[in-house]
Parts: sequence; structure tokens; C-alpha cells
Amino acid sequence: MATQQEEKAQTVRTPSSGFTGRVRRSKEAVNPGDRVFYNVTRLLALGVVVLALLLVMELFHGAWESIQKFGLGFLVGTTWDPVAEQFGTLPTIIGTLVKSALALLIAVPISIGSAIYLALYAPKFLRTPLSYLVESLAAIPSVIFGMWGLFILVVYVVRPLQIWLKAHLGWIPLFSGPAVYGVGVLAAALMLAVMIAPIITAISRDMIRSVPRSQMEGMLALGATKWEAVRMVVLPYARTGIIGAVILGLGRAVGETMAVTMVGGNAFKLLTSLFDPVHSMASQIASEFAEAATSLYVSSLIYVGLVLFGITIIISILAQLLIWRLSKGRVAVLD
Repeated sequence: MATQQEEKAQTVRTPSSGFTGRVRRSKEAVNPGDRVFYNVTRLLALGVVVLALLLVMELFHGAWESIQKFGLGFLVGTTWDPVAEQFGTLPTIIGTLVKSALALLIAVPISIGSAIYLALYAPKFLRTPLSYLVESLAAIPSVIFGMWGLFILVVYVVRPLQIWLKAHLGWIPLFSGPAVYGVGVLAAALMLAVMIAPIITAISRDMIRSVPRSQMEGMLALGATKWEAVRMVVLPYARTGIIGAVILGLGRAVGETMAVTMVGGNAFKLLTSLFDPVHSMASQIASEFAEAATSLYVSSLIYVGLVLFGITIIISILAQLLIWRLSKGRVAVLD
């Protein structure tokens, strides 16, 4: 009897990694409810893939007229003239990537530092309210951020900062150009940094708190300071989750529309300094789609959306490869 039960349910286990594989059971032992649940979840997973493929197909269909006329030259074109029906989107690609990169440079150190404080240093009476405030900031609509950025951030932070940078570092091309308006790349990057910092902070805090307490206590027992334990144990252990949080913040920055539209300046031109107005891909689609009067104009805007979708897919793939490599390296070290 025991032998028959062992044959009905066998567990495959890989000695090197401790991975437990699928349980093999005979057809008589399978619960019908489990089979129904398995089929339903498989259909739902396939439905996500089908929706993504349908989205790509619809974007290709809508952008086909522009693809036929401009081809890949659309990606390097610097002219956007609806009257002459000449379209190229290189300035918006550069603007989208530059503002997102600057936002990450500003937000990541602040976010990780805040996450470390909330998870390991904050007293109990501050930890809960501060964590709640961070999560609440992540849920604020982007149009509210845009209004705050236009009337507060630009007037009281960005404009004085630009004037100071122009006066002291104006000889550097990065800080050249007019500095009296306030709207532009710098304002958009600061606005995005404010928007993505709560997302990165909340997720990184959870990743740091998931580190086993014994790991840090063992380091402290060896004579390390608390900061050394954080730097040498906690951050390496949680780095995969922290990188995932940064990628989520980058995705929010790349696809943000309203806030960048309100503080970016919306000028279609190649960037030469941080004071130049910027026109991102998402804000271009949102601000011009209702005004598109010709089919080629509409098709070109959809082409911009297709390019933006491709950029997000490339970023996601690169992030997954990086996370996979780091995870693989950590498993190898543990083995």
C-alpha cells in the first residue's frame, strides 16, 4: 500500500538548488476543482499575452501609413510640420530619455536613503505615519503634481536655481540658455523625481524589511557597525528588489504625461541645455491628438506611441536580464 501511494505522488527535488518540482499524480488522484482552477488561470495568463499582441497589432495598423512614408527615418527626424506633412520624433525621444534619466539620478539616492531610514532607523512612533505618507504620495494623481509643480516648484525652486546656475556655471553648455522662465528639462526632471521617489521608497522599504534579521545580527556580532551591516549585508541581499523598484519608477517617468506637459515647456527641439523646454513622447500625443486633422498626422502620432511602447518593452527586458543575472549570482554565492 505504501509503495502504491509513493508511485501516485512523487516529488522531484534538485539537490543543488533545493527546487521542488511538480508533483506527479495519477489521474485518479487529481481533484477536478484543481484542474478547473489550473485551466482558468492558464487562460487568464494567455489572455494577458493576447491583449499585448492585440495592442501591438493595433498600433502597427494605426501607424502603418506613417511607417510606409517615413520608415525608420521617423526615429531620427527632427522636423514636425503638420502643414507640410513632414514628421520625425527624435527630439521627443531624446527629451523622454533625458528627463527620465535625470529624474532617476535625483530620486534614487533620496528614495533608497529614505527606505533605509524607514526600515531600520526610524523610531516606532515615526515609522508608521511616515510610511503612510510615502504611500499616500505615490497615489496622488499626476495632474495634481503638475499643478503643484507649475505654481510652486517652478516659481520658488526651479527658477531661482536656474538663475543661480546661469550666474555661476553659465560657461558650461549644460547650463547655458535663458534661465528666466523656469519650465524646461530641469523642471520636468525634478517633477518626475518627486513623483517616482515615493514608489521607489515604498517598494525598497519592503525589500529591506524582508531581509532576515539573522543576517544583520550576525554581521553586528562580528563587530561591524550598523552602517557596515546595512552596506555589506542588507543592501546586497535586497538589491534585486531595489532594482525592480527603480525600474518601476523609470516606467512611471517614461510614460508620464500630464505633469511633464504642464512644466516641460512643450517645445519640439533638440536639447542643448537643462534650461531648454522639453516635449516628451507621451505629452506630444496627449497635446496634439485632438488637433490632428489628416490621416498622416494621426498615423504619425500613433507611430510615436508605438515607439514609446517599444522603448518601455526594451527597458523592461533589460531590467529583467539584469535582475536575472543578479539573482543568479546571489544563488551561486549562497551555494
